[in-house]
Amino acid sequence: MQGFDDRWRDLPDYIIGITRDVWEGRQVASLHRYYADDIIFRMAAGIGHGNRDVIAATLATMAEFPDRELLAEDVIWSGTPADGMLSSHRLFCQATHTGPGLFGAATGKRVQFRAIADCHAKNGVIDDEWLTRDYGAICRQLGHHPRDVARMQIGMDGGKRPFTPDQDRVGLYTGRGNDHTAGAELADILKRIMDADISTIRKSYDRAARVCTPGGAEGRSYAASENFWIGLRAAFPSATFTIDHQIGRDDAGLGTRAAIRWSLHGTHEGWGTWGAPTGAQVYIMGFTHATFGPWGLREEFTLFDEVAIWKQIALHTG
Repeated sequence: MQGFDDRWRDLPDYIIGITRDVWEGRQVASLHRYYADDIIFRMAAGIGHGNRDVIAATLATMAEFPDRELLAEDVIWSGTPADGMLSSHRLFCQATHTGPGLFGAATGKRVQFRAIADCHAKNGVIDDEWLTRDYGAICRQLGHHPRDVARMQIGMDGGKRPFTPDQDRVGLYTGRGNDHTAGAELADILKRIMDADISTIRKSYDRAARVCTPGGAEGRSYAASENFWIGLRAAFPSATFTIDHQIGRDDAGLGTRAAIRWSLHGTHEGWGTWGAPTGAQVYIMGFTHATFGPWGLREEFTLFDEVAIWKQIALHTG
């Protein structure tokens, strides 16, 4: 791990270790060391610049969910320590809502949700990040609809716009991942689905595939994936779908996996997951992880922030 502390044996060890230090070890100040001073930090809710923004966001989440545990499910990565590495870190989180914040007054309820963070690391620090949390899952477990939480947040933040490409800044990482066949296969599957070739799922997935999608939804087999992707594409039938980053890997004990960061940008002009068409311009920053086996895609984990989508719709409709 050239340029990194000898404590870390490889990138997954580094990513999982610093996450544990910051959140469960309460070493929030270590972000001054682990994150670059000028890091660009992108979430569906907005964009931040500098590790002080990261620290502020971390403290705010800790105040709302002080006992949050972040359990690493996988780190799918590319690059080298010398050239820089991009990790796509999937986490299963559990916490108790004991403080006021983005989700309103404390409820005391337990929540479980996933998050995926794409981080660029070089010379011992993270200097670029893309992150999503399954806020839809949190909302539902607290007894709220994501649409209502979106409206509440508009009242709290004065109508601040969620993240869209026009707000983005060019960071230190401009790579596109690697050319591993698993990444290429997952990218091809997603492109075909977004081209309305829904039959791709039955051709490419294991019949017993596990499918995890936004809102904490989890199902098995073809229909679980078909229903999700049809509902998304039907709502935004002419939106532009883009593969922004792709990684494939084979690792002992973990098998063949892929991580794709993608975006969907266009008009809410169809009936689908978000109800009646509103004409709102919507940008979705999405993440999909997959594992592959002898009979096709065995696990799919797709995440995006439903609250940010509802917020864009609400800001358009008033």
